[in-house]
Amino acid sequence: MGGKRILLVEDEPGLVLTLTDRLESEGYAVDSVREGGDALKKAAEGRYDVILLDVMLPGKSGFDVCRELRSRGSSTPILFLTARGEVADKVVGLKLGGDDYLTKPFDMMELTARVEALLRRAGGSAPEAAAGVRYAFGDVEVDFRKAEVTRGKTPVELSALEFKLLKYFIENRGAALSREELLSRVWGYDAAIHSRTVDVHVSGLRQKIEPNPGRPQYVVTVHKLGYRFLG
Repeated sequence: MGGKRILLVEDEPGLVLTLTDRLESEGYAVDSVREGGDALKKAAEGRYDVILLDVMLPGKSGFDVCRELRSRGSSTPILFLTARGEVADKVVGLKLGGDDYLTKPFDMMELTARVEALLRRAGGSAPEAAAGVRYAFGDVEVDFRKAEVTRGKTPVELSALEFKLLKYFIENRGAALSREELLSRVWGYDAAIHSRTVDVHVSGLRQKIEPNPGRPQYVVTVHKLGYRFLG
């Protein structure tokens, strides 16, 4: 993988060993820490391409770590590892700025597929690829070259993934887009991987660009399929 670096934040020694062996066999360089505070120090010291972040950690939780990293301006893709099955926990992680999650126990092939997809997304999201430099709808203006969004002249803080999602909606205005297509084109995931990731990120995007997020007029739901952008 060209020496891509992964920070593994996990406090189960057996899982650390298993994940490290597997990821290193795939060509990744892996650093591991057991506590949230150490994760923040490591992330500040070195540049990582992906962070695998357990939710349940001694001291600072994975949610705390993610929140602090994002507040520092870090855009490194974060994949949450969690033993919890509750949807609420997964939604919280994504709303804090996580890119995706895997629930333990998980298949190692699925983990490596998710890591590869995050790397592809992070490396292939250059906004200059958009047709045209600017796009406006309602009181929202998108500058693709600068990767900036304003609403009524006020800057809107979008994550890199939210920006790429909005960009894909704009490029496919009026088309009915399935969740599977969005997972494949925006996240880079195989369509066979089912995830609520799309719905959570669309909800977050609506909160930032819709006049009334509860009754969206730009990113509308297509029943039993996905979404349509009408901006």
